[in-house]
Amino acid sequence: MPVAALVAIFLVAAVAVWVAGIQLSRQTDVLSTRLRLGAALGGLILLALATNLPEIAIVVSAATAGQVGVAVGNILGGIAIQTVVLVAIDVAVRGRRPLSHQAASLSLVLEALLVAGILAVVIASAQLPTGLHLWRFTPGAVLIAVLWVAGLLLLRRAGQYLPWNESGEAPDNQVEPRGHSQQKAEQQATDQGVSTARAAVIFAIAAAVTLAGGVALERSGDEIAGHIGLSGALFGATVLAAATALPEVSTGIESVRQEDYQLAISDIFGGNAFLPVLFLLADLISGKATLPHAGATNVYLTALATLLTLTYAAGLMFRPERRRLRMGSDSIVVLVLYLIGVGGLIAMSVT
Repeated sequence: MPVAALVAIFLVAAVAVWVAGIQLSRQTDVLSTRLRLGAALGGLILLALATNLPEIAIVVSAATAGQVGVAVGNILGGIAIQTVVLVAIDVAVRGRRPLSHQAASLSLVLEALLVAGILAVVIASAQLPTGLHLWRFTPGAVLIAVLWVAGLLLLRRAGQYLPWNESGEAPDNQVEPRGHSQQKAEQQATDQGVSTARAAVIFAIAAAVTLAGGVALERSGDEIAGHIGLSGALFGATVLAAATALPEVSTGIESVRQEDYQLAISDIFGGNAFLPVLFLLADLISGKATLPHAGATNVYLTALATLLTLTYAAGLMFRPERRRLRMGSDSIVVLVLYLIGVGGLIAMSVT
Protein backbone atom coordinates (compact mmCIF):
# COMPACT_ATOMS: atom_id res chain seq x y z
CA MET A 1 0.00 0.00 0.00
CA PRO A 2 1.17 3.59 -0.60
CA VAL A 3 2.50 5.53 2.35
CA ALA A 4 -0.43 8.01 2.26
CA ALA A 5 -2.95 5.18 2.68
CA LEU A 6 -0.91 3.64 5.49
CA VAL A 7 -0.71 6.99 7.31
CA ALA A 8 -4.50 7.42 6.91
CA ILE A 9 -5.11 3.96 8.41
CA PHE A 10 -2.69 4.75 11.25
CA LEU A 11 -4.45 8.05 12.06
CA VAL A 12 -7.95 6.56 11.90
CA ALA A 13 -6.86 3.73 14.19
CA ALA A 14 -5.33 6.25 16.62
CA VAL A 15 -8.59 8.24 16.74
CA ALA A 16 -10.57 5.03 17.31
CA VAL A 17 -8.25 4.06 20.17
CA TRP A 18 -8.62 7.55 21.72
CA VAL A 19 -12.46 7.55 21.58
CA ALA A 20 -12.70 3.96 22.80
CA GLY A 21 -10.28 4.79 25.61
CA ILE A 22 -12.65 7.46 26.94
CA GLN A 23 -15.49 4.94 27.07
CA LEU A 24 -13.24 2.36 28.69
CA SER A 25 -12.36 4.86 31.40
CA ARG A 26 -15.98 5.75 32.12
CA GLN A 27 -17.24 2.18 32.21
CA THR A 28 -14.25 1.05 34.27
CA ASP A 29 -15.23 3.60 36.93
CA VAL A 30 -18.76 2.18 37.00
CA LEU A 31 -17.70 -1.48 37.01
CA SER A 32 -14.87 -1.12 39.56
CA THR A 33 -17.26 0.62 41.96
CA ARG A 34 -20.11 -1.87 41.51
CA LEU A 35 -17.78 -4.86 41.66
CA ARG A 36 -16.20 -3.39 44.81
CA LEU A 37 -12.65 -3.48 43.45
CA GLY A 38 -11.78 -0.20 45.15
CA ALA A 39 -10.01 2.82 43.72
CA ALA A 40 -6.52 1.28 43.92
CA LEU A 41 -7.21 -2.18 42.51
CA GLY A 42 -9.69 -0.78 40.00
CA GLY A 43 -6.89 1.30 38.51
CA LEU A 44 -4.14 -1.29 38.90
CA ILE A 45 -6.08 -4.21 37.40
CA LEU A 46 -9.21 -3.34 35.44
CA LEU A 47 -8.08 -0.01 34.01
CA ALA A 48 -4.55 -1.30 33.43
CA LEU A 49 -5.98 -4.12 31.34
CA ALA A 50 -8.39 -1.80 29.53
CA THR A 51 -5.98 0.97 28.60
CA ASN A 52 -3.27 -1.51 27.59
CA LEU A 53 -5.50 -3.40 25.16
CA PRO A 54 -3.64 -1.88 22.16
CA GLU A 55 -0.35 -3.15 23.58
CA ILE A 56 -1.92 -6.58 24.21
CA ALA A 57 -3.19 -6.66 20.62
CA ILE A 58 0.21 -5.68 19.24
CA VAL A 59 2.06 -8.24 21.38
CA VAL A 60 -0.34 -11.02 20.33
CA SER A 61 -0.14 -9.99 16.66
CA ALA A 62 3.66 -9.66 16.66
CA ALA A 63 4.27 -12.86 18.65
CA THR A 64 1.95 -14.81 16.34
CA ALA A 65 3.90 -13.52 13.32
CA GLY A 66 7.18 -14.40 15.00
CA GLN A 67 8.23 -10.73 15.21
CA VAL A 68 9.56 -10.94 18.75
CA GLY A 69 11.53 -7.69 18.39
CA VAL A 70 8.37 -5.66 17.69
CA ALA A 71 6.61 -7.20 20.71
CA VAL A 72 9.54 -6.51 23.06
CA GLY A 73 10.06 -2.99 21.72
CA ASN A 74 6.39 -2.11 22.14
CA ILE A 75 6.27 -3.38 25.73
CA LEU A 76 9.43 -1.67 26.92
CA GLY A 77 9.09 1.45 24.76
CA GLY A 78 5.50 1.78 25.92
CA ILE A 79 6.55 1.99 29.57
CA ALA A 80 8.89 4.90 28.90
CA ILE A 81 6.42 6.94 26.89
CA GLN A 82 3.49 6.16 29.19
CA THR A 83 5.55 7.65 32.00
CA VAL A 84 6.01 10.75 29.83
CA VAL A 85 2.18 10.86 29.57
CA LEU A 86 2.31 12.22 33.13
CA VAL A 87 3.94 15.34 31.67
CA ALA A 88 0.85 15.97 29.53
CA ILE A 89 -1.41 15.26 32.51
CA ASP A 90 0.63 17.69 34.63
CA VAL A 91 0.07 20.40 32.00
CA ALA A 92 -3.69 19.75 32.24
CA VAL A 93 -3.74 20.36 36.00
CA ARG A 94 -5.54 23.52 37.08
CA GLY A 95 -4.10 25.87 39.68
CA ARG A 96 -0.59 26.79 40.78
CA ARG A 97 0.51 23.48 42.28
CA PRO A 98 1.89 20.72 40.00
CA LEU A 99 0.50 17.19 39.74
CA SER A 100 2.98 15.49 42.05
CA HIS A 101 2.39 18.04 44.82
CA GLN A 102 -1.37 17.49 44.84
CA ALA A 103 -1.16 13.70 44.44
CA ALA A 104 1.61 13.04 46.99
CA SER A 105 1.06 9.71 48.73
CA LEU A 106 3.29 6.91 49.99
CA SER A 107 1.06 4.42 48.18
CA LEU A 108 1.98 6.04 44.86
CA VAL A 109 5.68 5.91 45.76
CA LEU A 110 5.23 2.18 46.44
CA GLU A 111 3.60 1.79 43.02
CA ALA A 112 6.59 3.52 41.41
CA LEU A 113 8.96 1.19 43.29
CA LEU A 114 6.96 -1.81 42.06
CA VAL A 115 7.45 -0.62 38.46
CA ALA A 116 11.18 -0.09 39.06
CA GLY A 117 11.52 -3.53 40.67
CA ILE A 118 9.79 -5.26 37.76
CA LEU A 119 11.97 -3.40 35.26
CA ALA A 120 15.08 -4.53 37.18
CA VAL A 121 13.94 -8.12 36.65
CA VAL A 122 13.47 -7.35 32.94
CA ILE A 123 17.06 -6.12 32.63
CA ALA A 124 18.43 -9.15 34.51
CA SER A 125 16.29 -11.63 32.56
CA ALA A 126 17.44 -10.16 29.24
CA GLN A 127 20.91 -11.53 30.02
CA LEU A 128 19.75 -15.15 30.41
CA PRO A 129 20.37 -17.72 27.64
CA THR A 130 17.59 -18.16 25.08
CA GLY A 131 17.35 -21.90 25.74
CA LEU A 132 16.43 -21.47 29.40
CA HIS A 133 12.68 -22.16 29.45
CA LEU A 134 10.20 -24.79 30.62
CA TRP A 135 6.83 -25.48 28.95
CA ARG A 136 7.26 -22.32 26.86
CA PHE A 137 7.76 -20.21 30.00
CA THR A 138 11.01 -18.45 30.91
CA PRO A 139 11.99 -17.85 34.55
CA GLY A 140 12.15 -14.07 34.03
CA ALA A 141 8.61 -13.82 32.65
CA VAL A 142 7.25 -16.01 35.46
CA LEU A 143 9.06 -13.96 38.13
CA ILE A 144 7.67 -10.73 36.66
CA ALA A 145 4.11 -12.10 36.90
CA VAL A 146 4.71 -13.27 40.48
CA LEU A 147 6.13 -9.86 41.48
CA TRP A 148 3.15 -8.11 39.88
CA VAL A 149 0.63 -10.20 41.87
CA ALA A 150 2.62 -9.81 45.10
CA GLY A 151 2.86 -6.06 44.47
CA LEU A 152 -0.91 -5.81 44.01
CA LEU A 153 -1.47 -7.55 47.34
CA LEU A 154 0.97 -5.23 49.13
CA LEU A 155 -0.55 -2.14 47.52
CA ARG A 156 -4.02 -3.25 48.52
CA ARG A 157 -2.77 -3.50 52.11
CA ALA A 158 -1.06 -0.10 51.80
CA GLY A 159 -4.35 1.41 50.62
CA GLN A 160 -6.00 0.25 53.85
CA TYR A 161 -3.26 0.99 56.35
CA LEU A 162 0.32 2.20 56.57
CA PRO A 163 2.21 2.72 59.87
CA TRP A 164 2.66 6.44 59.10
CA ASN A 165 0.85 9.61 60.08
CA GLU A 166 -2.20 10.32 57.89
CA SER A 167 -1.88 6.73 56.53
CA GLY A 168 0.83 7.86 54.16
CA GLU A 169 -1.08 10.88 52.85
CA ALA A 170 0.52 14.32 52.61
CA PRO A 171 -1.22 16.97 54.76
CA ASP A 172 -2.32 19.25 51.90
CA ASN A 173 -2.74 16.97 48.90
CA GLN A 174 -6.01 16.55 46.97
CA VAL A 175 -9.07 17.43 49.02
CA GLU A 176 -11.27 14.41 48.31
CA PRO A 177 -10.03 10.81 48.75
CA ARG A 178 -8.45 8.84 45.93
CA GLY A 179 -11.05 7.33 43.62
CA HIS A 180 -13.78 9.86 44.33
CA SER A 181 -14.20 10.41 40.58
CA GLN A 182 -15.10 6.72 40.23
CA GLN A 183 -17.84 7.10 42.80
CA LYS A 184 -19.20 10.16 40.99
CA ALA A 185 -19.13 8.38 37.63
CA GLU A 186 -20.99 5.42 39.10
CA GLN A 187 -23.58 7.69 40.73
CA GLN A 188 -24.11 9.52 37.44
CA ALA A 189 -24.59 6.20 35.66
CA THR A 190 -27.09 5.12 38.31
CA ASP A 191 -29.03 8.38 37.95
CA GLN A 192 -29.16 7.79 34.19
CA GLY A 193 -30.43 4.26 34.67
CA VAL A 194 -27.29 2.56 33.30
CA SER A 195 -27.30 -1.03 34.52
CA THR A 196 -24.18 -3.05 35.26
CA ALA A 197 -24.93 -5.25 32.24
CA ARG A 198 -25.16 -2.22 29.96
CA ALA A 199 -21.90 -0.82 31.32
CA ALA A 200 -20.25 -4.20 30.70
CA VAL A 201 -21.57 -4.28 27.11
CA ILE A 202 -20.27 -0.76 26.41
CA PHE A 203 -16.96 -1.76 27.98
CA ALA A 204 -16.77 -4.87 25.75
CA ILE A 205 -17.55 -2.87 22.59
CA ALA A 206 -14.95 -0.24 23.47
CA ALA A 207 -12.48 -3.03 24.22
CA ALA A 208 -13.13 -4.62 20.81
CA VAL A 209 -12.60 -1.26 19.07
CA THR A 210 -9.39 -0.73 21.03
CA LEU A 211 -8.12 -4.19 20.13
CA ALA A 212 -8.90 -3.68 16.44
CA GLY A 213 -7.31 -0.24 16.54
CA GLY A 214 -4.21 -1.68 18.21
CA VAL A 215 -3.78 -4.29 15.48
CA ALA A 216 -4.28 -1.64 12.76
CA LEU A 217 -1.70 0.59 14.45
CA GLU A 218 0.84 -2.23 14.59
CA ARG A 219 0.36 -3.40 11.00
CA SER A 220 0.22 0.06 9.37
CA GLY A 221 2.98 1.38 11.65
CA ASP A 222 5.31 -1.45 10.79
CA GLU A 223 4.75 -0.81 7.07
CA ILE A 224 5.32 2.94 7.48
CA ALA A 225 8.57 2.27 9.36
CA GLY A 226 9.73 0.06 6.50
CA HIS A 227 8.87 2.70 3.88
CA ILE A 228 10.76 5.50 5.61
CA GLY A 229 13.69 3.34 6.71
CA LEU A 230 13.02 3.66 10.45
CA SER A 231 14.15 0.74 12.58
CA GLY A 232 11.41 -1.33 14.19
CA ALA A 233 12.77 -0.72 17.69
CA LEU A 234 12.92 3.05 17.24
CA PHE A 235 9.45 3.26 15.68
CA GLY A 236 7.94 0.95 18.32
CA ALA A 237 9.48 2.98 21.14
CA THR A 238 8.35 6.37 19.82
CA VAL A 239 5.53 6.81 17.30
CA LEU A 240 3.80 3.46 17.83
CA ALA A 241 4.13 3.63 21.63
CA ALA A 242 2.77 7.19 21.60
CA ALA A 243 -0.28 6.15 19.54
CA THR A 244 -1.07 3.20 21.80
CA ALA A 245 -0.65 5.43 24.89
CA LEU A 246 -3.66 7.55 23.83
CA PRO A 247 -6.07 5.75 26.22
CA GLU A 248 -3.79 6.64 29.15
CA VAL A 249 -3.74 10.30 28.05
CA SER A 250 -7.54 10.56 27.82
CA THR A 251 -8.03 8.65 31.10
CA GLY A 252 -5.46 10.74 32.98
CA ILE A 253 -6.79 14.07 31.76
CA GLU A 254 -10.32 13.04 32.72
CA SER A 255 -9.14 12.16 36.26
CA VAL A 256 -7.33 15.49 36.58
CA ARG A 257 -10.41 17.42 35.46
CA GLN A 258 -12.28 15.76 38.33
CA GLU A 259 -9.37 16.63 40.66
CA ASP A 260 -8.57 12.96 41.31
CA TYR A 261 -4.82 13.46 40.91
CA GLN A 262 -3.79 10.28 42.71
CA LEU A 263 -5.94 8.14 40.41
CA ALA A 264 -4.34 9.78 37.35
CA ILE A 265 -0.83 8.80 38.47
CA SER A 266 -1.92 5.39 39.74
CA ASP A 267 -3.41 4.54 36.34
CA ILE A 268 -0.05 5.20 34.67
CA PHE A 269 2.03 3.31 37.24
CA GLY A 270 -0.50 0.46 37.25
CA GLY A 271 -0.34 0.12 33.48
CA ASN A 272 3.45 0.25 33.50
CA ALA A 273 3.66 -2.46 36.15
CA PHE A 274 1.30 -4.63 34.08
CA LEU A 275 3.00 -4.26 30.68
CA PRO A 276 6.02 -6.54 31.43
CA VAL A 277 3.57 -9.30 32.42
CA LEU A 278 2.85 -9.49 28.67
CA PHE A 279 6.24 -11.20 28.24
CA LEU A 280 4.56 -14.28 29.69
CA LEU A 281 1.92 -14.07 26.96
CA ALA A 282 4.55 -13.48 24.27
CA ASP A 283 6.51 -16.53 25.44
CA LEU A 284 3.41 -18.71 25.31
CA ILE A 285 2.31 -17.59 21.83
CA SER A 286 5.68 -17.43 20.10
CA GLY A 287 7.13 -20.51 21.77
CA LYS A 288 10.38 -18.57 22.21
CA ALA A 289 12.19 -17.07 25.17
CA THR A 290 11.19 -13.47 24.49
CA LEU A 291 13.20 -11.54 27.08
CA PRO A 292 16.65 -12.88 26.07
CA HIS A 293 15.94 -11.45 22.60
CA ALA A 294 15.54 -7.95 24.05
CA GLY A 295 18.90 -6.72 22.80
CA ALA A 296 20.84 -3.60 23.71
CA THR A 297 18.18 -1.19 22.44
CA ASN A 298 15.39 -2.60 24.58
CA VAL A 299 17.59 -2.89 27.66
CA TYR A 300 18.42 0.78 27.07
CA LEU A 301 14.69 1.62 26.94
CA THR A 302 14.10 -0.31 30.15
CA ALA A 303 16.81 1.62 31.96
CA LEU A 304 15.31 4.87 30.62
CA ALA A 305 11.83 3.89 31.84
CA THR A 306 13.25 3.06 35.28
CA LEU A 307 14.97 6.46 35.48
CA LEU A 308 11.77 8.30 34.49
CA THR A 309 9.71 6.37 37.03
CA LEU A 310 12.16 7.06 39.88
CA THR A 311 12.17 10.75 38.93
CA TYR A 312 8.44 10.92 39.53
CA ALA A 313 8.84 8.90 42.73
CA ALA A 314 11.25 11.60 43.94
CA GLY A 315 8.77 14.27 42.86
CA LEU A 316 6.04 12.62 44.96
CA MET A 317 8.37 12.67 47.96
CA PHE A 318 9.74 16.22 47.58
CA ARG A 319 6.46 17.70 46.23
CA PRO A 320 7.56 20.65 44.04
CA GLU A 321 5.64 23.83 44.88
CA ARG A 322 5.92 25.83 41.65
CA ARG A 323 5.03 25.26 38.03
CA ARG A 324 7.16 26.41 35.12
CA LEU A 325 5.75 26.16 31.60
CA ARG A 326 2.67 24.69 33.34
CA MET A 327 4.78 21.79 34.66
CA GLY A 328 6.36 20.78 37.94
CA SER A 329 10.13 20.47 38.09
CA ASP A 330 9.88 16.66 38.07
CA SER A 331 7.88 16.73 34.81
CA ILE A 332 10.44 19.05 33.23
CA VAL A 333 13.26 16.69 34.24
CA VAL A 334 11.32 13.68 32.88
CA LEU A 335 10.70 15.43 29.56
CA VAL A 336 14.35 16.42 29.18
CA LEU A 337 15.56 12.94 30.13
CA TYR A 338 13.18 11.35 27.62
CA LEU A 339 14.32 13.61 24.80
CA ILE A 340 17.96 12.86 25.64
CA GLY A 341 17.03 9.16 25.77
CA VAL A 342 15.43 9.28 22.33
CA GLY A 343 18.55 11.02 21.03
CA GLY A 344 20.63 8.15 22.37
CA LEU A 345 18.23 5.68 20.77
CA ILE A 346 18.66 7.39 17.40
CA ALA A 347 22.45 7.27 17.83
CA MET A 348 22.23 3.54 18.54
CA SER A 349 20.09 3.00 15.43
CA VAL A 350 22.53 4.91 13.22
CA THR A 351 25.58 3.05 14.47
